[in-house]
Amino acid sequence: MLKVHTRICGAARLRTFAALVALGALLHGCKVGPNYHPPTPPAGADAPLVSLDASAETTAPPPDDWWQLYHDPRLDAFIQEAFNANRQLASAEANFSAATAVVSAARAGLYPSTTAAIGGIYGRDATTDEILELEGKRPLTVWLLEDLFQVGYEVDLFGKVRRSIEAAHANAEATEAARDALKVVVAAETARAFAQVCTFGEQLAVARHSHDVVAHEADITVNRHEAGAASDYDVARAEALEAQARSAIAPLEGQRRAALFQLTALLGRTPANAPPLDDCISAPTLKALIPIGDGTGMLRRRPDVRQAERRLAAATAQIGVATADLYPSIKLVGLYGGAATTTGELATNIGLTWGVGPAISWNFPNQIGPRARVRQAKANQASALAAFDSVILDALKETEQALALYSAALDYRQSVADAQDRIHKAFGMAHDEFLAGAVSNLDLLTTEQTLIAADAAVAASDAALVQDQIAVFKALGGGWQRPAAR
Repeated sequence: MLKVHTRICGAARLRTFAALVALGALLHGCKVGPNYHPPTPPAGADAPLVSLDASAETTAPPPDDWWQLYHDPRLDAFIQEAFNANRQLASAEANFSAATAVVSAARAGLYPSTTAAIGGIYGRDATTDEILELEGKRPLTVWLLEDLFQVGYEVDLFGKVRRSIEAAHANAEATEAARDALKVVVAAETARAFAQVCTFGEQLAVARHSHDVVAHEADITVNRHEAGAASDYDVARAEALEAQARSAIAPLEGQRRAALFQLTALLGRTPANAPPLDDCISAPTLKALIPIGDGTGMLRRRPDVRQAERRLAAATAQIGVATADLYPSIKLVGLYGGAATTTGELATNIGLTWGVGPAISWNFPNQIGPRARVRQAKANQASALAAFDSVILDALKETEQALALYSAALDYRQSVADAQDRIHKAFGMAHDEFLAGAVSNLDLLTTEQTLIAADAAVAASDAALVQDQIAVFKALGGGWQRPAAR
């Protein structure tokens, strides 16, 4: 490193040192190692999403805050609260701050380093003793004083410092992408938990209504039995169906409370402060078709893809850092200041000390270590490239799977809704005919069982449908927002 020791005097000499520093800057040469170019995704990665269902999705780009498509203020507030409270996100933000500090430290290598030193030591100085001996005098024990100004500068001739900056910057962006990927997960899991609370509420309402229906029919059967129009067997079957319908309520209540505690934890609250959601008894619903964009937009939006690409960039820059160690390190050194045995001499020409000059160091001819580090860096780059391709394929797979499952869930929801409509009509007719004595009690009970199953199937399909919707948004990489400027 360039060392310049100086007292604050001698403007001409300071200009000389500044000129040397400027000369060092001009000596910057090429950067060794490969220049980074963004990798080409696997063939077909930029093609349109093949699982697009035009009846349920559009090619419009999805918004970052996709949960607002449900138009539920409580969901909006919960997700924002989860972002603010999540400790993993706080840790990821701290990691990003640390990574940006590393970038600043790497950039410091482009500039001269300066140090001011003032001090004294009492003892024997070998150089002074040697001079005294040449003059025939005895060595002396004296105070050795100095006031020095040091400037250090390394000529980045082969680009090691600049490659280090590239690597640090890419690593910082990869850390930022990791934070954004965590935001995607937090948003999706919060929406999932909220949706589960509400859909279990819907299933509970359906189960209670089904129990009320069969309990009413059981009362009718008991009354008919007392009037002599029904047998003990008819009563037993009606009461068994009522007990069966009642048994479905408790598990749903437990699952709903479990989902509520899951949401509470995501919000950073204790169970005692769980949000009041007893009134939420229907699944969040979209007011329009899902905007999914295209494959290219999805890959740009997903933070895990960006993280893999930035890691590849950092690995490529590290090859240049390792390669630079194969070449000489060129440094400018200098000093300016005072060195004397008395304070009075420090301010005079007698105590003046200065010097400037180059220094070259080179690990040669034994370069086994540096060459091994180059091979290691190249292997790391190959690994990062393979990981990038793998992340691309996984992103496409997850998105297509989510779209396929969502499309199937929509078809299933429509089918069970049609069946529910028909069985409700059938139950109404069976009830009237049963009261008129046109159908047996067994026929009515069979219709009741089918009715309960159909209502439960619709409620369960609503729960599955909203979960599949959230899975689509998560696969599309929504839930984070890139700052406009930084």
